[in-house]
Amino acid sequence: MRLGLSCSALKASGGMERYAMDVVAGLARLGHRPTVFARAFDRSLPDYGRIDPVEISLALVPGKLRDEVFARRLVTARRQHPVDVLIGTNRTRSADIAICGGTHLGHGLASGRPQGFWDRRQVRLEKDFYAGSSIVVAHSRLMADELRDLYAIPDEKLRTLHPPVDAGRFRPVDAATRRALRRDFGFDEETVVFAFPSSSHRRKGLDVLRAVFETTDLPVLLAVAGRPIGKAGRNLREMGYVAGMERLYAAADYAILASDYEPFGLVGVEAVLCGTPVVTAETLGCREVIAETARIDFTRADPSSLAEALARAVARVRADAARLSDGRAALLYDPDVDTHVRALVAFAETIAREARP
Repeated sequence: MRLGLSCSALKASGGMERYAMDVVAGLARLGHRPTVFARAFDRSLPDYGRIDPVEISLALVPGKLRDEVFARRLVTARRQHPVDVLIGTNRTRSADIAICGGTHLGHGLASGRPQGFWDRRQVRLEKDFYAGSSIVVAHSRLMADELRDLYAIPDEKLRTLHPPVDAGRFRPVDAATRRALRRDFGFDEETVVFAFPSSSHRRKGLDVLRAVFETTDLPVLLAVAGRPIGKAGRNLREMGYVAGMERLYAAADYAILASDYEPFGLVGVEAVLCGTPVVTAETLGCREVIAETARIDFTRADPSSLAEALARAVARVRADAARLSDGRAALLYDPDVDTHVRALVAFAETIAREARP
């Protein structure tokens, strides 16, 4: 069976690009050499030599048209480079397995932003993506609900398969290493540190967190990793882009997630695998796979709920009851990359078998 994978770009990044890299690596370990269709490739990646790359150039194509143009050109590229089953991680009209890590309609509803002309075009392409596939893979039950309710995807076509995490990279460290990491990051022992990775502060909820962190008298620090935070604030620290987020998760006392729309949220699983519990808003899909013993929940629209969650977190740290001795046991699914990829391959084998005359 010849497998294909479609992605925006095969390079070290976040979101679905990182997911595509995990899938490629897993396929290689399982003995597959996939044909990968993408706009761009990082040829320095270790797995680049284990794929057949097909670059779909979008040079001179305006940004808002790139998804649609890629989808059209992929139709031609697939005819020129045949595969039995194509796994799509970006919106296309050629995928047999459509991977859904979030929906445009769901994001729009969560943000309260009205749909414009370009939003409607994205939604149309997204609907084509799901309609043209044989199987739609949702990365969470929350996501599966959106696909049913907003896109009318039938249950027989839906599969819920939580995204994988590299447990070899995200793992606990011993107490001495953790103390050294805290010193390296400049965290003192009296302050309870909440790691907050964010590439989009508005969507990730920095303003929601800032309003409470800046006014509390608790000994807390919001360590913001990613883009600059703009205006400085009390109990806030700008960490910049952190190379090796697993180091920050291990050094922090908690990770905190407050997005207005987060169909899954790998940060939660990554932190837990590092032995670090999480403080999560009700909007996070990853809550469904993190045991209650490893998280403290709050209501995003209620500042008093967040303040109470911070107080509970501080109390647990002071009682030496916060760290997770076995983060993997606190997850309600197997995050192993190869386990996830085996499930995708099984879906592909079913599709290929049913397609045979």
